[in-house]
Amino acid sequence: MNINSIRRHFRESFKSLGRNGWMTFASVSAVTVTLLLVGVFFVLLMNLNNVASNIENDVKIRVHIDTAASQENIDELGAQLEKLKEVSAVSFSSKEEELKNINETLGEAFSLIEQDNPLRNVYEVQTKNPKDVIDVAKKIEKLNYVEVVKYGQGEVEKLFSVLDMSRNIGLVLIIGLLFTAMFLISNTIKITIVARKKEIEIMRLVGATNSFIRWPFFLEGLWLGVLGAIIPIILIGTTYYNIQDYVTSKVNISFFELLDFSPFVFQVSGVLILMGALIGVWGSMMSVRKFLKM
Repeated sequence: MNINSIRRHFRESFKSLGRNGWMTFASVSAVTVTLLLVGVFFVLLMNLNNVASNIENDVKIRVHIDTAASQENIDELGAQLEKLKEVSAVSFSSKEEELKNINETLGEAFSLIEQDNPLRNVYEVQTKNPKDVIDVAKKIEKLNYVEVVKYGQGEVEKLFSVLDMSRNIGLVLIIGLLFTAMFLISNTIKITIVARKKEIEIMRLVGATNSFIRWPFFLEGLWLGVLGAIIPIILIGTTYYNIQDYVTSKVNISFFELLDFSPFVFQVSGVLILMGALIGVWGSMMSVRKFLKM
């Protein structure tokens, strides 16, 4: 294919969009609505996954040390904890620090017990993979000088189960919307091409090859997909910016953080343009193939 043919295909694809105004509008509208839904669910899923990861990473194992343990025993236990392959970080909190934290959280109600502090020294253990918390806790329980191991037994298992279910449901919805989008857009573009059946027949009568006929439709599907992605990108970007600004200033929950506007929205924009282009091209190719086989 030479340069003149490529220019001709580009020129014809743009002319076709103008000639078939209402069909172009219908196709772009179908792409716009579908990509808007896909984009919204994609943004929700990614932020849900981010919040879920923050919650998972916030789960720590608290190892309460036996009061009979000497400083040497405490240091030895800390070294054993750090040697566990699943552990990423170990921090020590003395019983004085524990009491101070309680006073800061609950007020001075516990200040009377400072002289006879009943609390224990504690090691806080962070795992590399949050899902390893339960297994690591069981290993720690078997170590010497460990009095109690706490990690939210019972609740952590439920939390991980709910988070996994939420992720799976979100992923299924995204995949379902993608297939729905491909079906709707393919049918919309198919109607456009059916209306131009005579145009294809005339091109074949004058000796045009199948590849020569496909190219304008290929490019037209590409433009339809890209045009259909513009409005969803603008709406999602503007709405996300305002929501993130509100959440940042009003919501003060450590694990509830939305993904940063940049680069997240630009990544979503790229995904939507790519999806629109691929769906538009796929719809055009599937539709025009039927007529080229006749």
